[in-house]
Amino acid sequence: MLPRLPGVSDVGKVREALLGVLDSVEDASPLGAVEAATRRVGEALGASSVSFLVANLSGRSLVRLIRIDLSEEFGGPLPGLDEDQDRGAQDSATVVALNGGPAHESLRRQAVQIEPPGGASGPWTVFAPVTERGEALGLLVFCLPTEPEAAVLTEIGRTAHLLGFVVIASRRHTDLYEWGQRDTPFSLSAEVQRRLLPPAFTCAIGALTLSGWIEPAATIGGDTFDYSLDQDVLHLSMTDAMGHGVDSSLTATLCVGSLRNSRRLGRSMLEQARLANEALVALQARASVESFATGLLARLELSTGALTVVNAGHVAPYLVRGGVVHELVLPADLPFGMFEQTAYRSTDVQLEQGDRLVLVTDGMLERNAAGLDLPSMLLATRASHPREATRELADKVLDATGHALADDATLLIVDWYDSPGPDRSTVSGAPVRIPTP
Repeated sequence: MLPRLPGVSDVGKVREALLGVLDSVEDASPLGAVEAATRRVGEALGASSVSFLVANLSGRSLVRLIRIDLSEEFGGPLPGLDEDQDRGAQDSATVVALNGGPAHESLRRQAVQIEPPGGASGPWTVFAPVTERGEALGLLVFCLPTEPEAAVLTEIGRTAHLLGFVVIASRRHTDLYEWGQRDTPFSLSAEVQRRLLPPAFTCAIGALTLSGWIEPAATIGGDTFDYSLDQDVLHLSMTDAMGHGVDSSLTATLCVGSLRNSRRLGRSMLEQARLANEALVALQARASVESFATGLLARLELSTGALTVVNAGHVAPYLVRGGVVHELVLPADLPFGMFEQTAYRSTDVQLEQGDRLVLVTDGMLERNAAGLDLPSMLLATRASHPREATRELADKVLDATGHALADDATLLIVDWYDSPGPDRSTVSGAPVRIPTP
């Protein structure tokens, strides 16, 4: 009997299958929601298997949390992927290397990729990015009996995009997604630091795309970054707490908590800086320990590109414009927590269409990273999506330091596009075109 061909007639079946996804997801466990969202689509396409691979926190590998076998003939590793052995824990996950193949390309380019059979027979493997506003959450992988038509690939892409929202909603209720993403067990200070970072490291809207990254030192150096989007304003912050380990994590917790609280109360940036300073000064008075943090606060008007920055003793940010890297000259006030009566100042900078703003911590510039020419690397990665540029730069820092960071290395990249409007042109959640300078 000939295998059923996944063609245009399957598109209607896929769409029909998606209609029941929400009810299936609600009836399933948080981890089972992914299976519930994909099983019906796999069956409609005659797939032998459907897998969900979550992007590792390091951004350098994938972790296969779920594989749904829909055919008795299916077995062995997924075609086109190099899989390491299971971790051997109570909840099993398989690490999948990003080896430059179609899975790698799908995740990095945020586009559906196809791997043909390795021989005369075997499945066609389709890799679809699971994405939401540019955040690369993972991959949805279908093994199909024959080469899929373009219409089927479109529906697979939409299914993967839908799965992104299922993952975001489901991971609030379980540790399994977070557990699967971690290469090694976290220390207590690393756990605290992780909770201080925004839920999504990447965000894209019509006016801008941003992405942040942190490469932690072995002893955790207290770095954080944060952002929030209002209707017409982007709020940014980057802080670097003194010291290492739990002490720096506690300082960072109070600093970030104060900044978020005052921001959410609608306070101005100068008020946010003042309150964070007062909070850390009070901590030192109570605990009798030095507890301060450098910081950058920024506010960007999305419609005009008007940028306002407060510098609390932090490393100056960079501006990439017209093929030239500029270090923004800002008056540097004292770090948060030094003196109670510290007065903070703001500086106005006008962004131009296609500008790239880069915030870093001193871990990107430390002595054992001296071999990294950061301005040159900012130019070399200028054409890359901010999500990929942050990882390229982090890899360069690790190479320059021999993977032995003495301090956290953190960066946040913002591309501003001169406010083309509130909407983006996307296919399955990924932009059709990334604006270039």
